[in-house]
Amino acid sequence: MPRSKMGDRFESLFDYAPISLWEEDYSAIKLFFDSLRANGVIDLDGYLAEHPEEVENNIQRIKVKHVNRETLSMFGASSEEELLGNLDRIFRDEMRAHFRSELMALWNGEASWSGEGINYRLSGETLHIRLHWRILPECSSTWESVLVSIENLTELKQAEKRYQLLFEYAPISLWEADYSMLKREFDHLRARGVTDMKTYLSSHPEAVDRFMNMIHVLDVNRRTLQLFDADDKEMFLANLRKVFRKDMKEYVVSELVDIWNGKTYYEHNGISYSLSGEPVHIYLHWTLMPGYEDDFGWVLVALQDVTERKKAEEYLRFLGTHDVMTGLYNRAYFEETIRKLESKCDEPISFIVVDLNELKIANDTFGHDRGDKLIRRAAEVLKASIDEGYTVARIGGDEFIIIMPGADAEAANTIIQRVQSLIAVNNKYYHKPLLSLSLGAATSVPGLSLEKIISLADDAMYKNKGKYHHRRREDRMNNP
Repeated sequence: MPRSKMGDRFESLFDYAPISLWEEDYSAIKLFFDSLRANGVIDLDGYLAEHPEEVENNIQRIKVKHVNRETLSMFGASSEEELLGNLDRIFRDEMRAHFRSELMALWNGEASWSGEGINYRLSGETLHIRLHWRILPECSSTWESVLVSIENLTELKQAEKRYQLLFEYAPISLWEADYSMLKREFDHLRARGVTDMKTYLSSHPEAVDRFMNMIHVLDVNRRTLQLFDADDKEMFLANLRKVFRKDMKEYVVSELVDIWNGKTYYEHNGISYSLSGEPVHIYLHWTLMPGYEDDFGWVLVALQDVTERKKAEEYLRFLGTHDVMTGLYNRAYFEETIRKLESKCDEPISFIVVDLNELKIANDTFGHDRGDKLIRRAAEVLKASIDEGYTVARIGGDEFIIIMPGADAEAANTIIQRVQSLIAVNNKYYHKPLLSLSLGAATSVPGLSLEKIISLADDAMYKNKGKYHHRRREDRMNNP
């Protein structure tokens, strides 16, 4: 191909390239650098710190020789003359920061440079750009011909900003994390012959903390800070040990086993803590981001706050197993407990059946509010009387039962005496109506069902109640 035609072809390639191309002349910068070196300057960075105006001066030393069509379109110029006559409107403000880096690259003998920065269209719109320049080899001694390409990153940066805003303002706690160090450690363990992470952690419980320390949290969003009572990200990231405590070990072990087994997504319930120490019940979504399967360098974790739901569930469970008036366990819980104890009654079990005396008289004389209060007083006395491991339940309007696994008849008698003692204290504090309880105890024996033992305790209670009514009649006869 004739040289003239070849030249025309290269001119067309430059002019119609789908990326902004500039041919520039840096020879004036080369001459300036040569004069600095001749004057003994060896540290350009220090020189520019003392003479910051030279950054601007060197921008002015660049001579733009030619630009292509894509450049005119990108910067909103109708002609090359219009563009070159308004370079001060294109290259300004933020450009100074990255141009200083370009000068350092040139000073250090680099023939090319790449970096991101900000330029402006002639209309004033911001352009996020990636700039790359290369000194053409035939001009390496003069820098007379430098090819510059400018890639428009504005849409990409806008998309990144939208992503960042979506991340930052998402109504759910989001975390970006780097698990690459953990991945390398797992690979090392596999190479050493470890095949089962659950077994490994059982044998090496100290490894849990070590593995946790290998996880690097890159970023968290605003909802995360709100959820964990943190003022800012720096404060939060500096106090992660308060968020993930040692008592979370079972949850952490589950996560580590899932990761070891190759899961790239999993969900589970868990618990963490706010910086103020409050428990935070969470539902965790863990996702290994696509493209990072080899190094685990990018993981997205979403934490859904289910604390209120947990409280509601716990309250519903409480309502299902507790008596609302007294806070004691209810009849349903009592019956379920007896079924469980019936299947494993290797040790003695004692029961104390309790009946509140003269509740009807209290209701008729003082009103139902005072009667309800008397029931609650009975519950207070019974709760205060039992030892750890024993259970007291309200199984009827004025009926209660104390379940004492592992307790013999002597232990049951001790509890009865304690109840009677606390009744006396309670009556000194509350006065009328007086609290009075009838109690009867029975202890399990081989061959008899627990239902039968409870029936025997009930009989003993009624026997005690009969004595109580007998004493009351005698009192009324002696004190007409």
